[in-house]
Amino acid sequence: MAPESPRKRLPFEPVGGKGTGKPSPEPKKASKLAQSKAKDTAPPKKTGAAKLSGGARQSATAIPEVVSNRMLRRLLVFSGIPTIAGVLTFLVSYYLVSNQVVELPSYFVLLATLGCFGLGVVGLTYGVLSASWDEDRPGSRLGLDEFKVNFGRMTSAWGAKSQR
Repeated sequence: MAPESPRKRLPFEPVGGKGTGKPSPEPKKASKLAQSKAKDTAPPKKTGAAKLSGGARQSATAIPEVVSNRMLRRLLVFSGIPTIAGVLTFLVSYYLVSNQVVELPSYFVLLATLGCFGLGVVGLTYGVLSASWDEDRPGSRLGLDEFKVNFGRMTSAWGAKSQR
């Protein structure tokens, strides 16, 4: 049998040996001991101004509700309409073919439905990026200017991350 590997285990990786499916009891004891030590050495609770600064930090990282609602409305329009059109295209073509109103080739129905669903997927991205991320400014109806600004922000963030 191979010796235990010196690498660190992943949090979701099973603790027991291969194929056993049973975790070894030692890590449980160690985790209980670590928990009791953590309770003893826990930092004092924050009060007053410390709570405010921590709360301001959390709200700075979250998407404001106004912007989130704006994104949701745009997602429903730019993704919902093409998706509904894809379902309706399939249903209408089924009705037309089954009642022998029109002879439609199956590839036409497939391409038309997939095209609508593809527009729905593209609409997901465009819906988020075309919304104004500024709380005070609602943005334009189609959001072309907002899309350019937000797409630039996103690509510059990717560039900064890849340079690290």
